[in-house]
Amino acid sequence: MKNKVVTREDVMIDIINKCDAGYMAMVDPDGKPYVVPMNFGFEDKVIYLHSAANGHKIDILRNNPEVCIAFSTDHELQYINEPVACSWSMKYRSVLVYGKVEFIDDYDERIRAMNVIMLKYAKRVFSYNAPAIKEVLPFRVIIERMEGRVYGHMM
Repeated sequence: MKNKVVTREDVMIDIINKCDAGYMAMVDPDGKPYVVPMNFGFEDKVIYLHSAANGHKIDILRNNPEVCIAFSTDHELQYINEPVACSWSMKYRSVLVYGKVEFIDDYDERIRAMNVIMLKYAKRVFSYNAPAIKEVLPFRVIIERMEGRVYGHMM
């Protein structure tokens, strides 16, 4: 069974929305890859993320804002013939998102970004105190390109 390329945007959006985390890949100034799992929010073709204001990830992103975020869900082990190792495989649905990180500096936009993220996990909006919003660094990735794949599942 071959994987199927997903071209429908609504199917790729469904895959992203089912995921609990995205794995954000970036490239450091030495050309080395760096990947971190991230909580996220998704709205109108924009991925919202957040971080502490300082650290290795932020240093990398300030130098090179290009990222790829991998989303994968619906993992299910399957096999055709149980004693034959090569007949085993993993069902999945996945999407790769490409774009550039944009740091969010505006105070009210930071609150909005944080609430997009919190809506995903807590299903509600929150109020925030000023020190908390000033300490966190929300950012967005506007989707420039998406690629989807499905293996073993109906699309």
